[in-house]
Amino acid sequence: MIEKKQSRGTTLYYVHDPMCSWCWAFRPTWRKISEALPAELSVQLVLGGLAPDTQEPMPESLQMQIRSIWKTIQAQVPDTTFNFDFWDTCRPRRSTYPACRAVIAATCQRPEYEDAMILAIQQAYYLEARNPSDEGTLIELAVDLGLNATQFVRELDADETHDALLTQIALGRQLGARGFPSLIFERNGSCRLLQIDYIDPAHLLQQIDDDG
Repeated sequence: MIEKKQSRGTTLYYVHDPMCSWCWAFRPTWRKISEALPAELSVQLVLGGLAPDTQEPMPESLQMQIRSIWKTIQAQVPDTTFNFDFWDTCRPRRSTYPACRAVIAATCQRPEYEDAMILAIQQAYYLEARNPSDEGTLIELAVDLGLNATQFVRELDADETHDALLTQIALGRQLGARGFPSLIFERNGSCRLLQIDYIDPAHLLQQIDDDG
């Protein structure tokens, strides 16, 4: 069990994308880190927006590249699971903005739906070979979570939701995020990009403790 650290820090920003495979690999360690953080440290999730909207199919070369990344992750981060059937059963598109907006739309109903939607998207994509680039998939996930479907559909493509995502993307860049996931510790207006360890949560917690 990881001992909770003491910290005088103000905010820990987690910059991510629900369709980022490295974020999926980091999820178990991020959960352990979150549980061990001091209560006085504020945590803010920031959607990074890995790939903008498009209806164009993903080029075969890029599909092969991402498949290779999945295999690399499985070799480097034990117990990370991917369902490679996705590449045969779905029509891949390099488009993660819809999934990001789904997280915002879910959070608009109730804040506690934020992580539930992120996890639902990740499980659909990486375990169930379903495509979160498709709005139909996102609506199905919202219904499965018990969200108000009518409200979710309305907010998924609302101008305010589009603007909110662009605001979060800009914030991630302003904070100095370098890829996804990125963790930035902010205290008194000063930001520090933390070193990610995909396996050992203690390594990252020590960095927070050193800054605190």
